[in-house]
Amino acid sequence: MADNYLEKKFEEFHSGKGGSRSKSTAANNPSLNSLLLKNRSYRGFDNTYKVSREELLKIVDVCTKVPSAKNQQVLRFKLVYGEDAPRMQQYTKWAGALPELNLPFPGTEPTAFIIICSTVPENRWVGVDLGIAAQSMLLKAVELGLNGICIGAFNKNETIREFSLQHEPLLVLAIGKGAENIQLTHIKEGENQTYYRKDGVHFVPKLGLDDLIF
Repeated sequence: MADNYLEKKFEEFHSGKGGSRSKSTAANNPSLNSLLLKNRSYRGFDNTYKVSREELLKIVDVCTKVPSAKNQQVLRFKLVYGEDAPRMQQYTKWAGALPELNLPFPGTEPTAFIIICSTVPENRWVGVDLGIAAQSMLLKAVELGLNGICIGAFNKNETIREFSLQHEPLLVLAIGKGAENIQLTHIKEGENQTYYRKDGVHFVPKLGLDDLIF
């Protein structure tokens, strides 16, 4: 059974129904918890909404403010949008746990991508920066009313060739207006953590706080 109790409570509080905050204040200042709950991995998008370059710039701009291991700041970004988006889509692989679905379905592809590259060979510190940057950018996308997903399964060589990249691509973010029903479900440690779909709903099993503390 989907565990949406906390999500509903957070939304009630930040809409002014469950606390003293006004609706205008909540709308202008979404809480981190509300952004995190909405920051799901979308594998289907409203293809009629075209993500703009300006929106992508706002998303990448968070990387001028987030921490960087050793302050190395080695990540660089290639924006792909508009008519160029299908060029990136062809080199990506989606939903490894649901290969029979061949996601995204035709007509639900994202309309923009951000290719995250590094100016130095990948190492543990680059990995730290990559995780911080990817999560921060996706949270910004949610703040803008957009959604996304991290894609690690893509053809690097073809991506480098297709976009004449000067640096090694490490990760691809797909960005668009999400068009899926995604719900978190609570599981205990040792239970199956694989995401699944049932009756048109995408379920994402998550461990509770008690299972994360030892």
